[in-house]
Amino acid sequence: MIPEVLLVAGRSGAGKSSVAFEVSAQWAREGLAHCLVDGDNLCAAYPKPASDPHGSALTEANLRAVWATYAAAGYRRLIYVNTVSVLERELVTRALGGRADVRGVLLTASARTVRDRLGPREIGSALREHLDRSAAAAELLERAAGPWVTRVPTDGRTVAEVARDVAGASGWAADRP
Repeated sequence: MIPEVLLVAGRSGAGKSSVAFEVSAQWAREGLAHCLVDGDNLCAAYPKPASDPHGSALTEANLRAVWATYAAAGYRRLIYVNTVSVLERELVTRALGGRADVRGVLLTASARTVRDRLGPREIGSALREHLDRSAAAAELLERAAGPWVTRVPTDGRTVAEVARDVAGASGWAADRP
């Protein structure tokens, strides 16, 4: 059976993790089998190998291992969350065995919204650097994410509202096996 994948991407502060966990909770209540992987943890190592300075090979190898465990347990739907996940469609597909039905969602947020969300969780001098990285990621994602990616705005919306839009973009339904 071909795995189904929902990629959730967005700049820091767009709400990726919160929304993905809410989508997962909604689907759990509906009885829709799925698993959730936060890609940020798949290459959380320092220093990165000299041969893999950005951690892409680590990410792919770890996703392959995690997916193998989920697939062996009978799962075929994956929510994969990472800032640039919609730019890593091929990497994710390879890690899942070379074939997958992939949908992508890009969560968007204004600079003001991001500042309001990141401000309370960043302390000291790290906030400015984090905001700058978030802005650069937003520009890259908007420029490089293809037309197959659904854009979902998060400004002024609750996590549950955004999650409903994200879940709808997946095309997954509880009555499907």
